[in-house]
Amino acid sequence: MNLFDVLDQAAARFGDRGAVFCGRRQLCTWSQLRDRVLRLAASLRHHAERGSRIAVASENRPEIVELMFAIWAAECVFVPINYKLHPREMADIVGDSGASHVFASATIAAGLDPALDRARAGQTPPVEVIGADTYTARFGTDPATLPDTDPEQLAWLFYTSGTTGKSKGAMLSHRNLMAMTVAHLADIDDPDENCSLIHGAPMSHGSGLYVAPYMLRGARQVVPESGSFDPAEFLELCDHHPGASAFLAPTMVQRLVETGRPAPQSLRTIVYGGGPMYVDSMRKALDAFGPVFAQIYGQGESPMTITGLRRADHVDADDSVLGSVGYARSGMHVAVLRNDGSHAGIGEIGEIVCRGDAVMSGYWNNPAASASTLRGGWLYTGDMGSFDERGYLTLRDRSKDVVISGGSNIYPREVEEVLLTHPGVVEACVVGAPDPDWGEIVVAFVVGDADAGALDAHLLERIARFKRPKRYEFVDALPKNSYGKVLKRELRSRLT
Repeated sequence: MNLFDVLDQAAARFGDRGAVFCGRRQLCTWSQLRDRVLRLAASLRHHAERGSRIAVASENRPEIVELMFAIWAAECVFVPINYKLHPREMADIVGDSGASHVFASATIAAGLDPALDRARAGQTPPVEVIGADTYTARFGTDPATLPDTDPEQLAWLFYTSGTTGKSKGAMLSHRNLMAMTVAHLADIDDPDENCSLIHGAPMSHGSGLYVAPYMLRGARQVVPESGSFDPAEFLELCDHHPGASAFLAPTMVQRLVETGRPAPQSLRTIVYGGGPMYVDSMRKALDAFGPVFAQIYGQGESPMTITGLRRADHVDADDSVLGSVGYARSGMHVAVLRNDGSHAGIGEIGEIVCRGDAVMSGYWNNPAASASTLRGGWLYTGDMGSFDERGYLTLRDRSKDVVISGGSNIYPREVEEVLLTHPGVVEACVVGAPDPDWGEIVVAFVVGDADAGALDAHLLERIARFKRPKRYEFVDALPKNSYGKVLKRELRSRLT
C-alpha cells in the first residue's frame, strides 16, 4: 500500500471532477492530477533512488499537492519544511535528512541556496524552483508505473524541534498516515465529492496532512491565491466552494471571529488544534459561526491523532468539555501515567502517553531520542494531563516547556541559546505567557546590558522571525533552586 493509492482511487471514481484549485480557478481534474503526478514521479526516479528524501520548502501553493503524491509514487520520502523558518534552520533540516533534492518557491530558494552552501561546503543537493522551466519540463516525461510499496516504508519525515533546540525528524510510514486518514474520516469529518478542503494553514504541517482524507473522498483541494491565511480571502473561498472544511490554528479562528462577518453557508467544518483554545474564545467562535468546530490533539510523532472533540461534542457543552482536548481517537490507546509508570487515577495529573498505528516508528538517525520517547510500546508525549470520569482528557502543563504561539511550536532552549551568543547577555530564560490573540507569546528574561532592539536584530539574523520574543524582561538575576536550575514557574508567576 502506497498513499498514491488515495489519488488513484479518487481519479477512478471522480475523474472528470475538479481536483485542485487556486482560489476560485480550477487547475486540474482528478484524472489530470493523476497523470501529472505519474509524469513527475517518473522524472524523480531518474535521479532519486527508492527511499530518497526529497524536501519541499514553500508557501502554500497548488504544486505541493502534486509534489507530495509524486514523491510517494516514486517511492521516495516527502520532507516538508516550514516556510517560516530561517534559511539556516532549513539548511539544517536538509542536511539532517540527507535530502537528495529540494523543491522551493522562488522566494525561499533565493535564501536557501547560499545557506546550504555555507552549511555543507559545496556538497549541496540541487534546489529547484517550483513552477520554473525546469519544473515544467518534468511533465514531458512518460508516466511512471504504479508503485508496489511495503506499507511500513517511510513516507513523511516530519521535523519537529526538541527541547535541546535540535530538529528531530519523526518517521511516518504509509501505514501511519493511512491510520491517520481513516481516523479522521471516522471521528472528525465526513466529506464527499461535493466538499472542499481549503488550505488556510501551512501545508507543511496540519493542512498538508489532511490532503489524504479529503482526497480519498474526492473533495477538492483549494489553495488561496495569497498562499497564506487571510481571513477575508478564506471566508470568500468558503462562500464560493461547496462543503468547505479547513484545519486552522486557534489564533486563525480568532481572526475569523474578529472580522464580524457571518458564517458562509457552505462552511461545514473547522478543525482546530496546534495550540491552546481558551473556553471564552471557543464560545465566541461558536456564537459567530455555529457548531462547525472540531478539535484535535496530536503531535508530529502521532500526526493529528491522539484525542479529539467532534462537532457534536461542542453543542451545549459545559466548560470542562470545551476546555478539554476530548477523548481517545479511533485506533488509539491513550493513558496518563505516574512517574513510576503506573496508570494515574481519575483527575490525577501525569504524563500523557499513547499507542496505535498512527504513531511514528522513531526519529530519523536519532536512536537516543527514539528510545527516550518510545518506551514499552508507548509514545511519551511530554505533555501533562488528566482524565475525568467521562473519558475527557485535559492538558495541564507541557513538561517540555514548549511555547505554542499562533499554532507554531517554539522551544525555549533554542531561543535561549541564540540570546546567549549576544555579547551583552549574561543569562537568559525564555517562557510562554498567555495571550488573547496568539494563544501564547514568547517572553525572555535577560540578565545583562543589551536592549530589546539589539536583541531583536541579533535574533533576526539567526532564527525565524516568529520565534523571537514579543516581550523582554530585564532582571538582575534569574531565580534558581539549590541545584542551580532556573525556576521557570517563578518567572511565569511574574507575568500573571
